[in-house]
Amino acid sequence: MARSHANSKQIAELLYQALETELGGVLIYQTAIRCAVNDDLRKEWQEYLEQTKRHVQVVERVMETLGLDSTVMTPGRQVVQNIGTSLVQAMKMAIANGDAPAAELVATECVCLAETKDHANWELIGHIARQSASPEAKVLLAAYESVEQDEDHHLYHTKGWSRELWIDYLGFPAVLPPPEEIRHVETAIGASRAEQSRQKML
Repeated sequence: MARSHANSKQIAELLYQALETELGGVLIYQTAIRCAVNDDLRKEWQEYLEQTKRHVQVVERVMETLGLDSTVMTPGRQVVQNIGTSLVQAMKMAIANGDAPAAELVATECVCLAETKDHANWELIGHIARQSASPEAKVLLAAYESVEQDEDHHLYHTKGWSRELWIDYLGFPAVLPPPEEIRHVETAIGASRAEQSRQKML
């Protein structure tokens, strides 16, 4: 049942965190691309970088429409910024160690961590849009629908890359590109099915 008493203050906080997550995502992908050894993965991340830049613009437009100052740094946003900076530093540390395949693995894990937060942000934005009768709902729904598929790809496909590259690094047969990529996964259920099918694809 729709509610008409959505907490506008907390919706604003979610948007501040979503913006910072996307801004951090740009830096994370720029660094992750430097770590990529696999050409297909590098190409994938270059595409995700451009999509993430667009997502920054999507959130900024939402905030402008709702009368929010996108430069405000809330305590929650500061935490998100710190986590993003830490992920970039982790990848730079891995690059400095000189083991390119290991740095690529670190990058896949950092992207997965960042995209888990990013995906959660957008799921919450979608929830607000579908469940709330607030004035913000229509604006949020349009934004959510414009990025939902991108976010699913970023998270589920990179998880697949991380798993398969780790398996390869450990010396076992891997499916590269991963099943998630081959099956064009767009949902959590699809990602689970793709992982379960990997043995048949070896």
